[in-house]
Amino acid sequence: MWNYSLRGRSVEIPSLIQPKTCRNFSTSRYNPGMLTAAIALFALVSTQVRIPDVPFLATPDDVVDRMLDMAKVGPGDVVYDLGCGDGRIVIAAARKFGARGVGVDINPVRIAEANENARKAGVENLVTFRVQDVMETDVSEATVVALYMLAEINVKLRPRLTIQLRPGARIVSHTFGIGDWEPEQVVTFKDKMGTMRTLYRWTADGKIRP
Repeated sequence: MWNYSLRGRSVEIPSLIQPKTCRNFSTSRYNPGMLTAAIALFALVSTQVRIPDVPFLATPDDVVDRMLDMAKVGPGDVVYDLGCGDGRIVIAAARKFGARGVGVDINPVRIAEANENARKAGVENLVTFRVQDVMETDVSEATVVALYMLAEINVKLRPRLTIQLRPGARIVSHTFGIGDWEPEQVVTFKDKMGTMRTLYRWTADGKIRP
């Protein structure tokens, strides 16, 4: 059996998808992507996972770059992406700036994809991905938090963000604000495909906002 971390629990993966014990298995045909997908599928069907509140919609790479620049990410940062999808934001932060990253998503299939993308990018030592509800995520170690959530989800996250983040931590959101919390910076631009994008930035100041 293999162990796979899911929602803070260890999920055992049956030997039928373990390459070393699978009958008629050829190491020359081993595909890590197929294995991670199988692990995710097993985790999905063997556990009760809440349906995501927000559908997965990937942020274009040039918008990711603008978000990281807006947050002034550097090698000393710890970047959290809440609702990370395929992991591209924390992977880009690790690859381009040497920052550590944590991606959180409630969908184990997305997390398996993110782990595979991190392996391909060579940043597995810098990033971690968790199958977890963002409303239950401890963000206290984050120096940067990236969001691409609906407006109402951002508002629900606001108490957790303002209670747990240390003063000076930056929050960057794609498309949606955080209720009546006024951003310190708003940038609107066209991405490479000609689509208008809006990014928002806040800096945690120690004030709790319910």
